[in-house]
Amino acid sequence: MNRLADETSPYLLQHADNPVDWWPWSAEAFDEARKTNRPVLLSVGYSSCHWCHVMAHESFEDQATADYLNEHFVSVKVDREERPDVDAVYMEAVQAATGQGGWPMTVFLTPDAEPFYFGTYFPPAPRHGMPSFRQVLEGVRQAWDTRRDEVAEVAGKIVRDLAQREISHQGDRTPGEEELAQALLGLTREYDPQRGGFGGAPKFPPSMVLEFLLRRHARTGSEGALQMARDTCERMARGGIYDQLGGGFARYSVDRDWVVPHFEKMLYDNALLCRVYAHLWRATGSALARRVALESADFLVRELRTEQGGFASALDADSDDGSGRHVEGVYYAWTPERLRATLGDADGDLAAQYFGVTDEGTFEHGLSVLQLPQSSSVFDAEKIASIRERLLAERAARPAPGRDDKVVAAWNGLAIAALAETGAYFERPDLIEAALGAADLLVRVHLDEQARLARTSKDGRVGPNAGVLEDYADVAEGFLALASVTGEGVWLDFAGLLLDHVLVRFTDPDTGALYDTAADAERLIRRPQDPTDNATPSGWTAAAGALLGYAAHTGSEAHRTAAERALGVVTTLGPRVPRFIGWGLAVAEALLDGPREVAVVGPAPDDNRTTALHRTALLSTAPGAVVAVGAPDSDEFPLLADRPLVAGGPAAYVCRNFTCDAPTADPERLRTALNDH
Repeated sequence: MNRLADETSPYLLQHADNPVDWWPWSAEAFDEARKTNRPVLLSVGYSSCHWCHVMAHESFEDQATADYLNEHFVSVKVDREERPDVDAVYMEAVQAATGQGGWPMTVFLTPDAEPFYFGTYFPPAPRHGMPSFRQVLEGVRQAWDTRRDEVAEVAGKIVRDLAQREISHQGDRTPGEEELAQALLGLTREYDPQRGGFGGAPKFPPSMVLEFLLRRHARTGSEGALQMARDTCERMARGGIYDQLGGGFARYSVDRDWVVPHFEKMLYDNALLCRVYAHLWRATGSALARRVALESADFLVRELRTEQGGFASALDADSDDGSGRHVEGVYYAWTPERLRATLGDADGDLAAQYFGVTDEGTFEHGLSVLQLPQSSSVFDAEKIASIRERLLAERAARPAPGRDDKVVAAWNGLAIAALAETGAYFERPDLIEAALGAADLLVRVHLDEQARLARTSKDGRVGPNAGVLEDYADVAEGFLALASVTGEGVWLDFAGLLLDHVLVRFTDPDTGALYDTAADAERLIRRPQDPTDNATPSGWTAAAGALLGYAAHTGSEAHRTAAERALGVVTTLGPRVPRFIGWGLAVAEALLDGPREVAVVGPAPDDNRTTALHRTALLSTAPGAVVAVGAPDSDEFPLLADRPLVAGGPAAYVCRNFTCDAPTADPERLRTALNDH
């Protein structure tokens, strides 16, 4: 019996009609394995994962394979986005055993959930040195039936090895100038000066590293840091990884030149990159950065916002090619012939030149992904705008990629921060309203009476899984950004409630180290703990950033101390692996800058002079600066206490490291005070 029909995960629901007798991750599944003396097949993936779809079609929809699984295994299906803790624990085991990992992740477990055999995608027939899935199943079954003691020994050793892995955490030593300078040097060595970005193929958008580079430039004036950030952002925005018609970024580029993307579009990537480009515009005034920030924000609202006001997780990489076959990237790709058919010969040829569409193609089967190649040619802006509009209308008539409507708390927190700031910078109140709508959904649906967060919801229905550290940290980050932008202190209050859970339930009281799951969460074979960035900021460093911002707002010594202790891991990892702890480096820049605290007091929130000071404060590049705006002695924000008007008019107060400048009513003086190094 397949048991996935009542799940909230779109990924699990994709498998609800498989002939495999799937279980969701549950104690009951492992009880069944004990009772029937069978090993567990753990299959982990997510709804927009291309190779997950391939393996599902080849193996899990195949009746003969399903019959074999149902007879000899207890099969458990996990959505890695709903259960990042389960994913993290077993991915660590897969990577330790094989040196690599990925999705779909295929792990065989004992009934005590101890892993003993690992893999990712397995084909239906032997291929490229890989065994077939059926061969793997038969081999595991034979080992289970005839070499049980050996299996138990392997499983026990893996669990012991995982338990002995320790994070090198210097909670008593915060990162300083030396560590951050070494991190910048390390990034410079790995930088690709011809193409932007870091390392080779596949190439991922380095969102968190870009934030560090921008903050590094803001605090120290480093032109090298700014150049790496600016050039990487331009190369990505001109590449095929960026949707040149509809806005938004794909997950990664399969090549070093940002040409051919892996076409899935994730909420977290686009929230992080929207914020990066908005911050790049704030630092440089770049027209390209402004365009990409706004197009990315509009993409989030147009294509990922749900009816309940939250933001869906992803758009699929695959879509129907018109013949009933699901093909990766076909929704976004073009040929010269199709351009001419849509636009007419003259405009079609112009579009091919402008977007780099060739007869040979840049993708598969003669198809091209739209780019903006470097060119000295001059194009008519109105003509290009007309071409974009007509191509977008034609594309909209194609079968669209599927959407994962699951609302993930952490990723919505990232989107809230990005939309709130982008809306404020570019005077787009509709984007701020979208951020408020998502924040309201998180409070109404994801938060319970004890301010505990649920990880997911779908269609306004809360999911069964508890929030992990990144949920508490990223939602708090979003609420802090919303508080600074709107002047509504309730968002600061909600952030405080979430961060209190971080202090009590996720922090090691002896060392200050952070865990990805709460102390009272479901016990797995190991309590996951990873301070390094992957596709999103690690929960560890995201929590450090939110704790630091909250402490700057409130003066809370407990939150400041927790942030500093958490940043000890950056002291260790920053100089060694800067590409993988970019957000921690960015938070460390904020710590070294103060961060600055700005209180804007005014007789009325809509007073033009108050608005000008508030906007100037928000546009400051000072790393991690916090902003409070309101009436003097308002109880909305602690920063407003004892801040009187100046000569009966609005004023801004800037403080850091327990020292405050004289208040000013002049936006230019405020800008100067905030942007000095």
